[in-house]
Amino acid sequence: MASPPRTEKPDLSSLRISDAKRTKERSSNRWIWIVVGVLLLGLVGAAAFAFRNRAVAVEVAPATKPATGPAGVLNASGYVTPRRRATIAAKITGRVTGVFFDEGTRVTEGQLLATLDDSDARRALDSAKADSDSAQAAIADFEVQLKNAEIELRRTQQLVKEGVQTQQALDSATTAADSLRAKIALAKQQVIGSEARIREQQQNVDNCTIRAPFAGIVVSKDAQVGEMVSPISAGGGFTRTGIATIVDLHSNEVEVDVSEAYIAKVSNDQPVNASLDAYPDWVIPGKVRTVIPTADRQKATVKVRISFTGPDHKALMDPAKEPRILPDMGVKVSFLETAPKGDPKEKKSAAVALVPQKAVHEANGGKYVFVVKGEVVERRAVTTGEARGSDIEILGGIAPEVQVVVNSPETLHDGQSVQVQK
Repeated sequence: MASPPRTEKPDLSSLRISDAKRTKERSSNRWIWIVVGVLLLGLVGAAAFAFRNRAVAVEVAPATKPATGPAGVLNASGYVTPRRRATIAAKITGRVTGVFFDEGTRVTEGQLLATLDDSDARRALDSAKADSDSAQAAIADFEVQLKNAEIELRRTQQLVKEGVQTQQALDSATTAADSLRAKIALAKQQVIGSEARIREQQQNVDNCTIRAPFAGIVVSKDAQVGEMVSPISAGGGFTRTGIATIVDLHSNEVEVDVSEAYIAKVSNDQPVNASLDAYPDWVIPGKVRTVIPTADRQKATVKVRISFTGPDHKALMDPAKEPRILPDMGVKVSFLETAPKGDPKEKKSAAVALVPQKAVHEANGGKYVFVVKGEVVERRAVTTGEARGSDIEILGGIAPEVQVVVNSPETLHDGQSVQVQK
């Protein structure tokens, strides 16, 4: 009987996973974990950003115009003009060797701005000092000779008395002593003259150093190293007449043109409200400083200068902050009504708006409110006046009709998204 056919089992020992394939799988798994970690970090950051900038539900109230107070009697437009503005120039003609400022640099009084080539002036100064030293040395020499001449004079006088020397010898000795005294006096005058020349040459050296005459900010840089500067025009295009233009921002004021037909409504110290074209919602209190006593016959207008009086504009001149009131900015001015002299109601409120007292916050000695602009809030510094019931007067910082946040949460910050409660 035939035996059944024998089935051979496959040899599985020859099947192995290569080390290269295992390494590739481990590397692939590591990159997957790295990608997952980066995604998790991104999700956490996005969640934190969304949490910080999430829309906060806030209650708002409009800033209302005061029912009482001075009314506007005249409107005019003009520009911001500084009372102290100077183009700094050199007293002498010279070549610029150093410039130590740029546009926007804040400078203090006496701060070094630029230097000119002073080599010639220093040589002249050294020559004047040498002349002074020479005159001083001549005085010392003449004093020694005078001492010897006086000894000879006394000896000759004694010999003349004894009859040994003649009168001619005495006259010669006297003349020699007097001549030396005259030479000493002349040398001393020469010393005085040389000292005057030293001061003159020192002034010429000092004139090669240009300094700021007052504290302010540089608005124009007019010279570079290597250029020639002169206090007067040289008649060509290669010589500068100025180094820099400096403006004292603390002296900023408003200059407006008022029509002749309405100038009778303007008086000195009259209160005004100014609004910059760049910041139309920012109302700045001021007063008329002076009415220029002349008219422009071509435009039929009279110039009026207005000073800012609100403390908020002075705070913006802090060196640590960027200025917002800049020269030549456009301004709209509203002249307010004033009570007649002797009127018991002379003191009228200068408030430009009323807001709930709960909308005003205080920090670092200043007061501010949050104004809703679209879907975000903007922190706005304000100047407050007297309380009127549950409201408070706003003297400057915001205009009427803007929406201010009432009962804002402590975490509310500038630029945060908000949702106005209906």
